[in-house]
Formats: sequence, C-alpha cells, structure tokens
Amino acid sequence: MTVSRARLLAYALPALPLAVLTLPLYIVVPTYYATALGVPLAAVGQVLLAVRVLDALSDPVVGLLADRTRPRFGRRRTWFLAAAPATALAVWLVFVPPAGAGAWWLFVFGTLLSLASTASLVPYWAWGAELSTDYAGRNRVAAARETAVVIGTLVATAAPAAAEAAGGDAGTALVVLAILVAVALPATALVAVLALPEPREHSRRRLDLRSGLVALGRNGPFLRLLAAYVLNGFANGLPATLFLFFVGTVLEAPERAGLVLFAYFLAGVAAVPVALAAAARFGKHRTWCAAMLFNAAVFATVPLLGPGDVWIFLAISVATGLALGADLVLPASIQADVIDLDTAETGEQRTGTYVAAWGLGTKIALALGVGIAFPVLDLAGFRTDGGPQTDLGLTTLALLYSTVPVLAKLGAVALMWRFPVDAAAVARLRDAIERSA
Repeated sequence: MTVSRARLLAYALPALPLAVLTLPLYIVVPTYYATALGVPLAAVGQVLLAVRVLDALSDPVVGLLADRTRPRFGRRRTWFLAAAPATALAVWLVFVPPAGAGAWWLFVFGTLLSLASTASLVPYWAWGAELSTDYAGRNRVAAARETAVVIGTLVATAAPAAAEAAGGDAGTALVVLAILVAVALPATALVAVLALPEPREHSRRRLDLRSGLVALGRNGPFLRLLAAYVLNGFANGLPATLFLFFVGTVLEAPERAGLVLFAYFLAGVAAVPVALAAAARFGKHRTWCAAMLFNAAVFATVPLLGPGDVWIFLAISVATGLALGADLVLPASIQADVIDLDTAETGEQRTGTYVAAWGLGTKIALALGVGIAFPVLDLAGFRTDGGPQTDLGLTTLALLYSTVPVLAKLGAVALMWRFPVDAAAVARLRDAIERSA
C-alpha cells in the first residue's frame, strides 16, 4: 500500500512538537534543575530514573488499550487526539517550574509528562507502523516521521543559543519551547486525525493476556531487534545526557554546545535519503549495522580530545550525525516488519502492544543513561557548581561519554548482522496475512 506525500506530511507533523519536548527533557532539563534550581546532581539522576521506571509500567497498559478498545473515531486516532493536550500541559509544568521547585516537583510533573507522552506516542507509532504494509513503504513512513523529529530537535537545539543571544538563559529557552509545544502539538494532532484514515485491522481473533505474552516471547526476531535497539539507544542516550557537561568541562567551550548539536542533527536530516537508498540496495538491517560501525569508529576518538578541540569535536559530531539517518529510520521500519510475524502466527494485529514493548525498551535505555551516569559522576567527584574538576572526574566523564557507548553499539551490531527478516520474508508474511483476513 502506497501512502501519498500529503498523507505522509499529515502523519509526520505531530512528530515535530513531540521532538521539541524530547531533547530538552533529556539534555536541558536535568542540567537546568541541577544548576539553576540547585537540585543535587545525584538527586536529579535518581528522580529521573524513578520517573522512567514508573513510566515504563504504563507502556503495556497503553499498548493493550490501544489494541483492544474500538472507539467510533478509530483506536489509533482517538487515543492520540485525546492524549496530545495533556502532554502539552505537562510539558509546561516541567519546563517552566516555579521558583523553589525541587526534586519533588520534577518527580511529580515529570511522571505526569512521561505518562501523557506515552499515551500520545504508543498510538501514534502504531498508526505509522500500520499506514504501509510493504517493506520499502515502511521506510518512507518512518523517514517522514523521523525527519520531522530531527527538525523539531533542531528547533529545540537552537532555542538555548537564540535565548542567550536575546539576553536570556536556559530557563528562557524552556519557556519558549513549552509555548511552542502547547500550541503546535494539539493543532498538528488535529490535522493528522482529520487527514488520515484509521488503518485497516487484520485481526481474526483475540488472544487472552497470557497467550499474548507467550506469543510475544516466542517472536525471536522482535526480541533480537529490541535488544539491539536498547543497546543502541543506551549508546545514543548516554552521550546525550552528558553532552553539556562534556562540551563545558572537557572541551571548555560551553558557548559552542548549540552549534555542535545543530550540526549533528542537521547531518542526520541530510543522511536520511542516503539511508533509504542504501537500505533499498543492501537491506535494512545491514545498512543499520554499517551505520553503527561507522559511528563507533568515529566516536572512539573522542577520549583523545581536550580543551580547545571543539572544532575537531564538531567534525566528529557531523560524521556521527551522518550515521544518525539510519539510526532514526531503519529500526522503526524493521519493527513494523517483525510485527507481521506475530500477526501471521497469532491471527491478531497487536501493533500497539509491540510498540509499547518498543517504548519500554527505549525508556530502559534512557533510564540507564541518566540513572547510571549522574551517580557515577557524583562518586567520581565531578562538580556542577563551576568549581575545579579532578582528573578522576574528567576521566570518568570521557569514558561514560564515549567508550561505553562504543561498546554498546558493537553489541547491537553483533545482534543484527544476521537478522532473518528481509524483503522476501516480509512479502511472504503479508501474503499470508492478506489471504487469511
């Protein structure tokens, strides 16, 4: 099934405000609460770890409801449209805290934001996974959405620099971004639900909860993909969490952080067409593996950098950004392929359940990044108050920022190199699903 460009655009639009909230949440918000609001670094890490653990528990519930409920307006569209305004409100509460807000404020409203965004993202991703049913078409859907994600990320990246140029600070940038999300997310969600049809459901029966979990546990390719995705997500999330600290203390160039991030994500957008072309020729999983290997080889040089090496780091960031195009598009497209295995075997189309498991893996990866990095840095004596850094603190930061992610990416490549679901396998699965529907 081919999806028109107009429908691809309508589907992709909400990804932009959703991305605008994501980058600050994982990079700017932890640093802002630790520095501007004076919340201890270890406490920020522990709070965000707790928030993400609680949030992870909501994924299976939302996934099950998104699959099992049958509202008149559609199971994907209804859930997404209802959750978007709640997400926008929660963004404001987290991004624009009152004076004196501390760890409890971050915990309560960070949890609200995580739960609301889960209720938005699970049906939204399931919707995208069902828009196209062919191997290459799924790449186009994922590419449209993830391009919007990167554009939103570029907006979020540019905001702190723009705020500083206007005489503001990180708090000013968070206010601007919160306003943007509050306006754009409900509006684009409405555009999407009005412009796009509810995907056709191919379920022939319903599984009980136990049978469904057993079937998911037997889907070897999905579990393999999920494990690789968690490793790769951890490898990407750990440097994202530590980025501002690395640029500020190791490179001693905090004023260049916005430029480096902007160049990284811009390179990611530019590389999406290359990733699509390579996947069409070599297959999705091999193209993704090649991108991860390239990323690891380049990023392994980061511990060699020191004060003043910001331009070398900029070149490294552009190079690793080129690998980002494959990272963004191909795992999500492969996910839709392995869901077909479950649909063909069980007779129930449980895209929401699989997307929820995928979201759970994403949150585990991000939680590990914050929950491990901040306490380890605290133990190593790393300082966030502007005081002198110890050699141990700086070395620990460099190892966490580069060496650990490189090892995690190599583990993901080992899992995916001989992945069994290719274009021919998807064609056979879709034929079986269509014939039995």
